Amino acid sequence: MSRKTHGETSTSTGGVGTRLLKGIREIVLILLLALVISAVIRAFVGQLFVIPSGSMEQTIEPGDRVAAIKPADFKRGDIVVFKDSGHWLGANPPKRSAAGQFGEFVGVLPNTSSNYLIKRVIGMPGDTVSCCGPKGRMSVNGKPLDENSYLYRTNGVPVEPSQMRFEVRVPRDRIFVMGDHRDASGDSRCHLSDPAPGAYRGASAFIPIDDVVGPAKFTVSPLSRMTHFSTPETFDGIADRSASAPEKADITLHDAGCS
Repeated sequence: MSRKTHGETSTSTGGVGTRLLKGIREIVLILLLALVISAVIRAFVGQLFVIPSGSMEQTIEPGDRVAAIKPADFKRGDIVVFKDSGHWLGANPPKRSAAGQFGEFVGVLPNTSSNYLIKRVIGMPGDTVSCCGPKGRMSVNGKPLDENSYLYRTNGVPVEPSQMRFEVRVPRDRIFVMGDHRDASGDSRCHLSDPAPGAYRGASAFIPIDDVVGPAKFTVSPLSRMTHFSTPETFDGIADRSASAPEKADITLHDAGCS
């Protein structure tokens, strides 16, 4: 009877251990599958970014989480997220811990945007972008832009489109970008006279299209700020000049600074 009792106890313990190991394996497999699915979504569908600065206020506020869709075409007026290959943020931007970077990589955590920027596309390849016309407006290929719908406002009054006067022709395979909060945006204007190792002065002001992650289509959190971004109507009807885009940008500066 004693041997039988010991035998029953041994069998029961083995069964529990087997079930426990099986449960652990199932949990690990589920987690791995979730990570793979998340990584695939991040690589081919879209990616979340946390916006750290106020350069796109009040369209996008600091701390907002936006979804950049890829692969997806974008056009003038769209908001895009792009890699900072021109080192606008400096050579060594702050980084998350190794665990945090892994979370970003697999898509579990939103990207902190430590090596990414978000701006509005003003000029496409071949476009002539200038500021400012008789009414103080930006113009693209000779068409004045009415930017009041998205420019940052103080007491209901939109900021000036640009206090810096300039004219550029956007080179091939690159774009010209600006923030909606023009007084607080270190955008393409700020880099038009920057030295660029191995390239012409001002080259880093124009973002390579290959560096664009995709257009930002939604603010997904906080819930009170969930919204969809559309292309402003003022960019409709601007002629496509991409076929005649120069290899090197044409840059004319009338003022110093970038506000």
